[in-house]
Parts: sequence; structure tokens; C-alpha cells
Amino acid sequence: MGLANWFRQRAGSLLRFPSEGSSPERYSILRRNMMIMMLVVTIVPLCLMAAVNYVEYQKALKAEILSPLKALLNKTKHSFELFLTERTSAVSFIASAYPYSELEREANLARIFTVMREEFGGFVDLGLIDDNGIQVSYSGPYQLRGKDYSEQTWFQEVQLRGVYTSEVFLGYRHFPHIVIAVHHPCDSSRCWTVRATINTEKFDTLIASMGLEPESDAFLVNRDGILQTPSKYYGKVLDTIPMPMPPVSFTPNVVELTDPAGRDLMQGYVHFISPAYVLMVLKPKTEVLKNWYALKSEILFLFVTGVVSVFFLVFTLTNLLVKRVQESDEKREAAFREMEHTHKLSSIGRLAAGVAHEINNPLAIINEKTGLMKDLLQFTEDFPQREKFLGLVEAILKSVNRCRGVTHRLLGFAKRMEVSVEILDINDVVREVLGFLEKEALYRNIEVILELKEDVPRISSDRGQLQQVFLNILNNSFAAVEDGGKVTVRTWDDRTYLNVAFEDNGCGMSEETQKHIFEPFFTTKKTHGTGLGLSITYGIVRKLGGQLEVKSQEGIGTTFTIHFSKTPVSGQGD
Repeated sequence: MGLANWFRQRAGSLLRFPSEGSSPERYSILRRNMMIMMLVVTIVPLCLMAAVNYVEYQKALKAEILSPLKALLNKTKHSFELFLTERTSAVSFIASAYPYSELEREANLARIFTVMREEFGGFVDLGLIDDNGIQVSYSGPYQLRGKDYSEQTWFQEVQLRGVYTSEVFLGYRHFPHIVIAVHHPCDSSRCWTVRATINTEKFDTLIASMGLEPESDAFLVNRDGILQTPSKYYGKVLDTIPMPMPPVSFTPNVVELTDPAGRDLMQGYVHFISPAYVLMVLKPKTEVLKNWYALKSEILFLFVTGVVSVFFLVFTLTNLLVKRVQESDEKREAAFREMEHTHKLSSIGRLAAGVAHEINNPLAIINEKTGLMKDLLQFTEDFPQREKFLGLVEAILKSVNRCRGVTHRLLGFAKRMEVSVEILDINDVVREVLGFLEKEALYRNIEVILELKEDVPRISSDRGQLQQVFLNILNNSFAAVEDGGKVTVRTWDDRTYLNVAFEDNGCGMSEETQKHIFEPFFTTKKTHGTGLGLSITYGIVRKLGGQLEVKSQEGIGTTFTIHFSKTPVSGQGD
């Protein structure tokens, strides 16, 4: 309990950090404490795991070394058996597929032998032997036709078993070879045997393909210990190895022994079922121990690499997490500021609505009285200044209508604070917003070009919020162009979207600026910008189910494009 309490106290002290403000010290302390905790949690288990693995590997060292050796023995044994099985199958096929009458003609036998050598390789000669042991036909480099094998042991054995594979011998050919003989059962009172000689070069190739170390040795022996392939240390073919034969095992096995030269060895071996061969591999114990020392170095290297990797990951992850915390704090502050700004906009909207209503009342009275004056003038034909007064009345009515349009737009802008989804024409919204900016465009001589496609489909959206979006983007476009500049507004539709583009030939933006323009409080207007216009615009567009993208090039201009889905989005403006 005391240790647990101490650990909790230490952990608590590490996790304490200043909770007020966003000073660099607060995040530095948080980063330091997190790194210490993460390192303790990761490095201690890593050290324990390395120690346990070291001890356990010492116990399993012998098995780990012997398993690859057994696998190599088993694989090479299968290669030998496959080689012998393929050649035996070829000889057996010839003995059963061709009748005696064809095989006894040497021309036919020579043709068959040529095909065998091309397809399989390793064959030295081929002969047909009758049931009396006389070789009646032969194809090969020697004069063996008529040779009598009736007294030889292999001839008696092949007649008894049907198939015979000899051990390696020299014979009068004076090179190592083996014999494969297949007996054909009697047919029409006639029996015969097909006998083929195969050189043992493939045996040497299979031994070499084991890829043993220079100090190791591998060879093939029969069960009497006579070498069937040459040995690096114990003689050539048909010599007897100077060590006892191991017990019979048809699965790979490994034993320890000391050879006559006093070398401590590990002997791996496996017996063949047929023929009676034994495959042996001898490896010095010092070679085995060398692997252990190498492994200890690798374990140390892996441990050091693991520790360095843990330090790197802990440092990287800690920085990332602290950065995310810092960004979260900044976004929270930005959200509070945005809420404050939204509250101000709401108040301004309500004030604008009140002002518009207050103006509309006297405008209605003026419009009514002026209309009455117009009616009286029209019915009083003898009034001397009738035409002049009618002109003045028309001017008053036009001014009233103009004021009514201004207050109507002002009311529409004020209503953006109250969500109201309706079916609307995007072109009408564009024209309404441009009405607010006509005077500025005229004063600054800014050319406003409208390329509005007249037959664009109507969409379901919030008119007030769309007005705010378009007004924010147009304000940015007007601010970007110099006096006498040009702003183009285009609308069009495609298969999926209704699109609105605002293009100006102003100063443009750099790639770095484009990455941050939708972030709250980011502004290039150092003296009077709030940095909220485009961030609020982006949020409104996303809330309305649209997409906002920007393309800009410094010195050429900027294009803001809004893509509205033609499919109504449920809950728009909520």
C-alpha cells in the first residue's frame, strides 16, 4: 500500500500543470510530464521483456539451432528422393509402355534413350535384358550387347522385387554411378528387364545446394558407412567414414560426437527408406556457439534500437498531443469570440429591422399622400402648373419606391439571423446583394459583370444566410481590387451542383495565405480586419450543404466558387 500511495503521489505531481491561460510555460510543463510518464510506462516493460527473452533463449538455444538443421536435412532428403523417383518412373514407363519387339531393336532403343537424356538428364546408357539375364539390346558409349547378368545379385533382386536401385559403385566404367532396373512381368511367355545407368553428378549438386558454412561437411553414405558422395574431411567416394553409424531414424535427428581428429561436432542425419542411403551433415560446435554470440549482439542492438525508437515516438506523440491540446484551446477561444461576434450581428440585425420598420411607416404615408395628390392633379385639368406638379409627384413616388427597396433589402439582410428555408432563385439573391454595393462600385468605378444563367434550377435554402455569404465574399472581392477593377459573378449548373463563382482581378493570394483564409481570426487586413468573415462564410456554406473552394494567384486575381447540391438537404439552416 505504501508503494502504491507513493506512486500515486508521484504520478499526481507529474500530471499537475498550470490550468489557466495559454502561456508557453503551461504547455511546456504538460509536455515534460507526459514524456516522463510515457517513458516510464514503455521503457520499464521493455527492459523486463529483454531480460526474460535473454534467459528463455538460453534455455531454448539447442532447439533453435537444431530446427533449421533438421529442416535442411529433410528438404535435401526429399530432393534426393525426387531425383531418384523421377528416373525410376522414366525407366518403369519404358519397360511397361513399349513391347519387347520394339525395345530389342537398337534403333528404337537409341531413339528412346535420346529422349530420356534430353528430358531428364543424368542417364549414361540404357539396355534391354531378357529373362535369361542376357542384354539383347544396348544404347550407350560401351559395347555391352550380349553381356550376361544372370549371376549378379541385382538381377536376382529385380526379378523378385520388380524395381532395383543400386548403391554407388565404379565398375569397369571407372566413375561413380548407380543402376536403376525395372522388371516387366511375363507377357506371352516372355519377361524382360530394362536397366539404366545414371551418373552421380546430381548427388554432388544437391549436397552443394545445401549452402553449408566452409567449416561444415555433408555427404551421402550407405548403411555400412561407405561414402556415396565425396566428403570434405573423411575421404572420397567408396571410402569408409572413420566414425560409428548413428541409430536408424527415418526422420531428421541430431546427436553430438567427437571425430578421430578430436573435433567436437553436431551430427545431423536421416535414413532413406529406399535405397539404403543415409544423409549426414557435420557442423563444429564452435560454429553453433558463434551464432549465440551473434544473437546476443543482435539482442543488444534491438534493445538499444527499441529504446531509441520509444524515445522518438514518445517525443513525437507528446508534441502532437500537446499541439492538439493547444489547438483545441485556441479553437475554444475562437468559438467564444465567434459567439460574441454572432451576438453582435444579431443585435445589429434586430436594430436594422426596427429602423426599417420605422422608416417604412412614414414612407407609406408619403406614398399614400403623394398618390392622392397625383389623383387630384389628374382630375383638375385647369390647374395652371399641372404638368410641373405631376413631374414632381412622379419624382417623389420614385424616391419612395427607391427607399422602399433599400428598406426591403435591409429587412432581408436582418432576417438572416432567423433561419427560414424556402425555394428560391439564386440569381435573385445575387442581384439583391449587389444592390447593397451599387454605390461603392459606382464610387470606385468597379466594373461588376453578371454572367447569370437564366434557367438555373431553384434550390431549397435560407435566403438571409445566402445573402450574408454573398455579401462577405463580394466585400472581400471589392477590397482586393483597386479602383477601376473588375468583379465577375457567374452562375451555372451541371449534373450534380448549382454553382456560383465570384472572380476578381485584384492582388490575389499566396499559397500559404490560401491554406489559412478560412481559419478564425486570420486576416491580411492588419489594421481593420477581424478575420471572421470568411470563417463564418465557410461555416454557413457547409451548414447549407454546399462546398466552398478558392483559387488564387498573386498579381492576377482570386475566384471563390460555391457548389450547392441540387438535392435538398434536410435541416438546412438548422
